[in-house]
Amino acid sequence: MRPAARAHRAEPEPSRERGPERDREPRILASVSHSSRPPAPRNDSAPAPAHSARIAVVDDDKLIRERVAALLRSRGHVPTTFDSATKLLEAHKNTAFDLVLLDVVMEGISGVDACRILKAREEGFVPVVLVTSRADPDARVEGLRIGADDYVCKPFEEEELLARVASMLRIKRAYDDVATSRNRMAELAVLDDLTGLYNVRYLQQRFAEEWKRAERHREPLAIAMLDVDRFKLVNDQHGHEVGDAVLREMSARLRTSVRDTDVVARYGGEEFVVLLPSTQLSGALVVAERIRKSIAARRFETPRARLEVTTSIGIALYPSRGVTSKDQLLRAADTALYRAKEEGRDRICVYQEQMYVFRADEG
Repeated sequence: MRPAARAHRAEPEPSRERGPERDREPRILASVSHSSRPPAPRNDSAPAPAHSARIAVVDDDKLIRERVAALLRSRGHVPTTFDSATKLLEAHKNTAFDLVLLDVVMEGISGVDACRILKAREEGFVPVVLVTSRADPDARVEGLRIGADDYVCKPFEEEELLARVASMLRIKRAYDDVATSRNRMAELAVLDDLTGLYNVRYLQQRFAEEWKRAERHREPLAIAMLDVDRFKLVNDQHGHEVGDAVLREMSARLRTSVRDTDVVARYGGEEFVVLLPSTQLSGALVVAERIRKSIAARRFETPRARLEVTTSIGIALYPSRGVTSKDQLLRAADTALYRAKEEGRDRICVYQEQMYVFRADEG
């Protein structure tokens, strides 16, 4: 909180012998005076903003760069200075700036061209404020037309610059908040609420894409369907809270058992599907057995009980005889899953013309 203004008495007009009255006008940045040491920005005790920002200051005049950077630093921001647009563009490839203050007239790439390049990139919204000594309307219109978000003319007052910086950062935060919400909504549209795995909607979309690719290029495609053995008994004996905990833990172990290229989704209830693109029988069995062992290896810790959990897995392959559509492939995996259940659970069954059961003790 700033201290309250003190009352003061009007003083007589100073005489010429006492020297000129001290300048009380607002401080101006980027003036024609170039002293050897830049003066410290005034009002250093002002509170830092609620959100510290990474700000690029680009100007080929060292004095202006240092003065602007000091002013921004005094408000809690993190400025990075560049003496050319080329260096800014190179740094921007690996550094996410919240705002760019960009001088227009520089050697090499001009500020206008640099702004155009920045706006053409797809790393998200980065506000750009062009800074120039040209005050004519045509110069401002040109900068705004190519994508600049604001325009400041030299020389400029400190408070004006800070106000424009604060305005651009508010817009930046609003844009980022909207982008975050949009991404979150996109995630919720394809993720299962309970487990965090992909949901049926996303599975169907990816399944259709992978089927078309496999059919067009005659590439192998495998699918594994699995569920929790005796899951109804878990719910009946321990309640749905424990059942939900089992499904969440099941999902966590599934994630660590599959490859980066595999797609894991909750199919419904206690059933899960793993889509295995470009995978032959041998590769599908390796992944399925890794899943089976990870589930059975250690007990599931739940709020009310420590449970031993097993899973049964059915595998179907394309291309194979009797499988000519993605719906047939999914039904084949479902058939193999129920065959694994009938054979005693905690095992893998592969659907082929002649049903083949891969028992756990064979792996």
